[in-house]
Amino acid sequence: MAKNITVVLAGNPNSGKTAIFNMLTGAHQHVGNYPGVTVEKKEGLCKYAGYEITVVDLPGTYSLTAYSTEELIARNFIIDQQPDVVVDIVDVSNIERNLYLVTQLIEMNAPLVLAFNMSDIAKQRGLVFDNEQLCRLLEAEIVPTVGNKGEGRTELLDAIIKTAQQGERQRTHKINYGKEIEDELAKIETIIADKEQHLAEKYNLRWLAIKLLEQDSNITSKVSSEELLDVVGASVAHIRDIFGDEPEIIIADKRYGFISGACEESIKSSAELRHSSSDIADKVILNRALGLPIFLLLMYLVFKLTFWIGDPLMGLTERFFEWLGFAITSFWPAGTDSALKSLIVDGIIGGVGSVLVFLPNILLLFLAIAILEDSGYMARAAFIMDRIMHKIGLHGKSFIPMLIGFGCSVPAIMATRILDNKRNRLTTIMVIPLMSCGAKLVIYMMIIPAFFTDRVLLKMGFFKITTHASLLWLIYVIGIVLAIICAKLLRITLLKGESTPFVMELPPYRIPTLKAVLIHMWQRGWLFLRKAGTIILAISIVLWAATNYPKLQQERLVGLNNKQAQEAKLEHSVTGRVGKILAPVVRPLGFDWKIGTALVSALGAKEVFVAQMGIMYSLGEEETREAGSADVLRSKLHSAYSPLVGFCVMLFSLISTPCVATLAICKRETGSWGWAFFQFFGLTALAYVITLIVYQVGSLLTG
Repeated sequence: MAKNITVVLAGNPNSGKTAIFNMLTGAHQHVGNYPGVTVEKKEGLCKYAGYEITVVDLPGTYSLTAYSTEELIARNFIIDQQPDVVVDIVDVSNIERNLYLVTQLIEMNAPLVLAFNMSDIAKQRGLVFDNEQLCRLLEAEIVPTVGNKGEGRTELLDAIIKTAQQGERQRTHKINYGKEIEDELAKIETIIADKEQHLAEKYNLRWLAIKLLEQDSNITSKVSSEELLDVVGASVAHIRDIFGDEPEIIIADKRYGFISGACEESIKSSAELRHSSSDIADKVILNRALGLPIFLLLMYLVFKLTFWIGDPLMGLTERFFEWLGFAITSFWPAGTDSALKSLIVDGIIGGVGSVLVFLPNILLLFLAIAILEDSGYMARAAFIMDRIMHKIGLHGKSFIPMLIGFGCSVPAIMATRILDNKRNRLTTIMVIPLMSCGAKLVIYMMIIPAFFTDRVLLKMGFFKITTHASLLWLIYVIGIVLAIICAKLLRITLLKGESTPFVMELPPYRIPTLKAVLIHMWQRGWLFLRKAGTIILAISIVLWAATNYPKLQQERLVGLNNKQAQEAKLEHSVTGRVGKILAPVVRPLGFDWKIGTALVSALGAKEVFVAQMGIMYSLGEEETREAGSADVLRSKLHSAYSPLVGFCVMLFSLISTPCVATLAICKRETGSWGWAFFQFFGLTALAYVITLIVYQVGSLLTG
């Protein structure tokens, strides 16, 4: 009968923990949630040497200080579940930063195995490890691994079994925090053993004393003895007086001192490789003067790519839907007024097709983002924005979910779980919809070519700045600037408070693998396709019905030409009637009732704005089946509205209320409909005011 071992994987983000998890478990894994929270819990099964090994992948975390939900989950899981082995995945190419988590696991007296991952990269950098010496200092098994290549699997499993067989062990080495702190820890330990026996039975006594001295709110809340709290308070005050700083900072400094000493004794580095290519690149990319311009230039190049390569591919997609519409129309005699034909051609192809023609541009955007993420640049972008974010009461870590928002607001809001405190998280959630997601890109890709000629604004050799890419770049930058301003307003009003300190890690630059970037691009692109095939399809059918019914009596169409008849039918429909009600509200923004109803329809999904406009401008028009529907739609929009109106549509779509899915995830992540409705009405009001000002001022300037 197989023996059972429970193993948890801990480690910093970007340490290769997921690769190790996949290497150990293969396909035998499943995903759920930790009880009571929305953080993912991954478990897998591995059979080896007569053992059934259950592997639990803990959330990536830099420490166990319980500032964030992930840190608290990781810590509590180790304490409450008492796994047989904790495997800490250490990125040895950045070992000192990664060993900080190791010191905390040692203090918890966890049965520890260290997987020294990315050992190939460390070797390229000239790092040589004396693993035997480190093993003695850290009192843990050490196994070199390369997770993404499957190297070190057998050795790691052997170390896991050996550590599990040894059971609980008392470590002889401990971090010495100096006489002042050690004396205070001894006092606290004595009181805990005397007054809080239930805590002493559950937790390691020294670890518990350290947590209380660090003023860990989660541990402090478990203490019932006033005498213990008084002793801790006196110790904290004493250390502040001696060192002029908080105990938490002094303790962290001592841990890094321990790490530095251990590394000095057991790691050698070739002098010629001490300055890595990442260091050299960062001198330019993270330069105070050059960092932000480089970031903005890269953004521009991404948008240039979406037009330069995307437009020809979009033309092919348009011709496909042109052919499809013509082929379906041919099943009915010319001039036949068939509801089924109208539903398929005008409703489904005119609606869903007008969205899907932009799929090449969407995929190219996701491809570019995947390359920037996998190369390590996105972490630099957050670091570059760190100085700006600090000025608004956040830090660069908040910019990471905002960058994810360029793909979709839903995973971006979920990504705020990495943030350290509730105020930071709420602030970031509130402003994420101001990032231009892939759904909004569909609107921009329809509007920009419809109203603006693509002219060369500046040419420097092979590099050209053009109108289309510049306008797309501008709308994205407006979103970022507005997000920063709104975050600042929230931090000085509704969400006042200090930000939690954070050390930002810069992962090494890597050349992205083709397979990885294509998978990341396809995963996001598939979500877009799935939405088009489900939500947008369903909404398009409803919108088609609302745009076609109730039918106008034929006698009321006598004497009207075809264009006038279609307009009369549209105004008589449900869409037309709703639009007429909305008309006075949106007229000051330069919008007519058609744009108004399309904006309301976009509540289901932002792309539906394009679908609704496509349906309204395709009804009864034979030319739609003879030319690319997106091309015809752009032509009609250009005839009906001015470039100023086109820009205002993009501006309103950028700022206004997010889609229903975003509101739902906002409610789930904040735990309150109040915050979701605040986001809904607040962004709508902001969009209205800014668009109103831009349109009215623009109208005055253009005469």
